[in-house]
Amino acid sequence: MELDETDRQILRILQEDARTPFSEVARRIDMSSATVHDRVNRMEDADVIEGYHAKVDPRAVGFGVSAIVGLRVEQGREKDTLDRLQAIDGVQEIHLTTGEWDVMARVYAADADALRELMFEEIAQMDGFSRSQTMVVLGTEHDSEELPV
Repeated sequence: MELDETDRQILRILQEDARTPFSEVARRIDMSSATVHDRVNRMEDADVIEGYHAKVDPRAVGFGVSAIVGLRVEQGREKDTLDRLQAIDGVQEIHLTTGEWDVMARVYAADADALRELMFEEIAQMDGFSRSQTMVVLGTEHDSEELPV
């Protein structure tokens, strides 16, 4: 789908606050609400807009520890390993990567004991798992899903 500047303006507004009413989006870009609605529907249908989400502070819901985990996966076992990783509570992101690690995952746990259990009792026990490196996140200076559109 080819995006024009109006589509990009709509995306910028919705990334800033997905709850912005179409009437407000329309007012800000000097367009009718119906046209904004049509454009948003078109972008949803084309999977430019993949969904609308509430950003939740992990600490507020009991996840006090976050870590980035690099995983080495046995060749030929990637699909099974990725499926198993997705099923583990606390695994928030999974990225296939180049370099030393085949997979980088962002995980959340209640505390250090829960993180240890996640790593040793769940991830390390997976078929296809070879080795890992866990880097505990000490602080997050920037965390945004907004793209520069």
